[in-house]
Amino acid sequence: MKLCVTPLTGSIGAAVDGVRLDEPIDDQTVEALRAAFREHCTLVFRDQYVKPLAQIEFARLWGEPVVTEMLNPLDGHPEIFQVANVKKETTATEAWHYDGSFTAAPPKITMLSAITTPVGGDTMWSNQYLAYERLSPALKDTLDGLMVRFSGIRLGRMLNVAEQDTPTAVHPLVRTHPETGRKALFVGHRDNACIDGWTRQESEPLLEYLYQSSVTPDNVYRHAWRDGDLVMWDNRCTMHYAIHGYGTQERVLNRITLRGEVPA
Repeated sequence: MKLCVTPLTGSIGAAVDGVRLDEPIDDQTVEALRAAFREHCTLVFRDQYVKPLAQIEFARLWGEPVVTEMLNPLDGHPEIFQVANVKKETTATEAWHYDGSFTAAPPKITMLSAITTPVGGDTMWSNQYLAYERLSPALKDTLDGLMVRFSGIRLGRMLNVAEQDTPTAVHPLVRTHPETGRKALFVGHRDNACIDGWTRQESEPLLEYLYQSSVTPDNVYRHAWRDGDLVMWDNRCTMHYAIHGYGTQERVLNRITLRGEVPA
C-alpha cells in the first residue's frame, strides 16, 4: 500500500491511508508520517482496530508513554489510560484545553484509539499556530514574555480531588515548538488558567479573547468517531474539545500520552 495523506480542513488535520498501525512500519514511512504530523498537527487513521500492545508499540515510535498526573492507568497496560463512559455533569474535557497543561512538562503528543463509539461524542481540534499568527503585531508584542498559571482544577473536580491538592504549573502564554520553531498560543479554559502575577479580573478578559479567537470555525477540525479509529495530535500546538453529545451511550477510547518538554 502507498501512504496517502489527505488534508481534512484548510487549517488543521489530515487523514492517513495506506498504513497498518498494528504491523511493522519501515523508516521511510515513519519519516513521511512525521512530516505530515508537523504540517497538519492532527492525524486521523481510520479502520485500524489496534489492540493495546500495538497502540503502545506505535506510540513508542514517537516518544515515551507517560500517564498524566491524577489519572490511573489501564490494568495490565501502565502506558494507557482508558477514557470510558464519562458523565456530562462531571466531565473535565467538554471545554477547549491541552492535556496536562497543569504539569511541569505537558505531554507532547496524545493518541486515542476508539474501542466503542456512540452516536455523537465528536472531538474538535484547533490550530494554535494560526491562532497566534493571526494576531496583530502589537498584540504579539504584548503577549511575549507573559506567563500563565495552569491548574488541574477541572480534572480534579471530575476525579473528586480536593482543590488544594490539584497540581499547578506556570508556562509561557506563547510557546515555541521545539521541532518546527513556530510559535503557538498556549491558553486554556479560564477555570484552569490565569496570567501569572495578574489578578483574575485583569487576566480573564485577555485570556477569554485569545481563547475564543483560537477556536473560530475556520481554525477547527471536528472528528466524528468510528470504532477502530486512531487519532493523534500535537499537544504543543493544538487545543481540543470533547463534545459530550451522546447521553448514556457507551463510549470507550484508549489514550496514550507521550512525555513532553518544558514549554519555552
